[in-house]
Amino acid sequence: MEILLDRLANSVSNAEDLEGLTRPLLELLELVTGLESTYLTQIDEERGVQHVQYARNSSGLQIPEGLSVPWEDTLCKRALESEQMFTDDVSGCWGDSEAARQLGIKTYMSQPVRGINGGLYGTLCAASSQRVSTAASTTKVLGLFARLIAHQVEREHLLHALRSTNAELSSHALTDPLTGVANRRALILELRRRLAQANREGSMVEVAFVDLDGFKAINDQYGHESGDRFLVYIASRLSAGTRTGDLLARYGGDEFVIVTSHGDGQALRDRLEKITVGQYISHGVVIDYPGASVGLVSSAPGDTDAEALLARADTAMYAQKKARKAAR
Repeated sequence: MEILLDRLANSVSNAEDLEGLTRPLLELLELVTGLESTYLTQIDEERGVQHVQYARNSSGLQIPEGLSVPWEDTLCKRALESEQMFTDDVSGCWGDSEAARQLGIKTYMSQPVRGINGGLYGTLCAASSQRVSTAASTTKVLGLFARLIAHQVEREHLLHALRSTNAELSSHALTDPLTGVANRRALILELRRRLAQANREGSMVEVAFVDLDGFKAINDQYGHESGDRFLVYIASRLSAGTRTGDLLARYGGDEFVIVTSHGDGQALRDRLEKITVGQYISHGVVIDYPGASVGLVSSAPGDTDAEALLARADTAMYAQKKARKAAR
C-alpha cells in the first residue's frame, strides 16, 4: 500500500494534463479494485451521449477508448440515479442496459466526476466480465481518484480561459479599436522585427506613410461620427490595396502606415494614392475625396531604428503633400 500511495503521489505531482493524470490513476484503480477494465468517461447530457475518454483493459473485457453510447442506456446513469455505485450482479440489477449486455459486464462500480459548480463532467468507472467482490473502502478510493480528476479538469478549463483572455487582451493591445487594423505599438514592434530580419538576409523593408489630406475639414463639416466612418472606409480601401505579408497600421488620427518587403517602390505609392481617391457615401453623407498623400522610403543596410525609418517616411509624405498642392 505504501508503494501504491507513492505512485499515486508521483502521478498527481508530475501530471501535466488530464491524460497524464488519468492513465496512472486507471492503472492504480485496476490494482485496488481487481477489475479488468478501468476507464474515464465524458458525458454530454445535452446530446445524450457518453464517451469513453481514456481506458485501461487488462484482460478479456474490453472497453475501447473512443466508444460512444447513448447516455440513457448506460450503467453510469443508472448508478447515479439509484445512488448504487457498486454491484457484482449487473444483469440482476440493471438488466435493461443493452450496452452492458453487449460488453458482458457483470461487476461494475463508478463515481461521478463533477466540476466546482457541481456540473457533471463524466464518470470514473471500473468493470469486469466476472463477479468480483470488493471492500467498501474501494469505493472511497474511487471517489478520491474522481475528485483528483475533477480538479485537473477544472484546472485545464481555467488555464484555457486564461489563455483565451490573454490572447484577447493581447489582440486589443495591438489593434486599433476603430478600424481594426494594427495600432502604432504593433507597427513599431513589427517594423523592428522586419528590420532585424532584413539585416540578416541582406534585404530591405519599405515603409509607406499615408496622410489623409483634408480630413480635418471632413470632421468639421460632417461631424466626428462621419469622420470615424470615413477612417474605417479608408482603412478597408488601404487593406484591399496591400499584398500578402504586408502590414497595415493606423499610426495616428488620420495617418496610416504600410510596411512591405515586396519591393514595389513607386508602384506601391501610386497604388495607395489611387486607391484612396473616390466618392464616399454613408448615412446621407457624400464625400468626393481627392486622395491621400503617400510618402515612401526604403531601409538601408544596417538600419535598426524603426522610429527613425518612420520619421523619414513622414518627411517623404510631407514632400509629396507639398508637390500635390503645387500641382493643383
